[in-house]
Amino acid sequence: MAAATVRALGSSLSRNLREIRLHVCQTSAASQGARDFVEQHYVSLKRSNPDFPILVRECSGVQPRLWARYDFGREQSVALDNMNADQVAKVLETVVRSKP
Repeated sequence: MAAATVRALGSSLSRNLREIRLHVCQTSAASQGARDFVEQHYVSLKRSNPDFPILVRECSGVQPRLWARYDFGREQSVALDNMNADQVAKVLETVVRSKP
């Protein structure tokens, strides 16, 4: 399901967004889904959006979060605790399609 969501997003990330940041812990169980999403789908997202900033920040003990930056510096964040890769993809799709 996550792969289909990533393909559906295609190169539409830059329509509403200016930047995506993923904060994950390298070892915590709560970050496992976010790490899996990055491992499985980062390359295809980046390939579809080569000039769009997709940042992955790893820090020991950090709560997994997805941050979306929109026009005029507005930001939205969503906690990714204990989500699997499919749920992370769904959160990304929701953030991409919304405007704060």
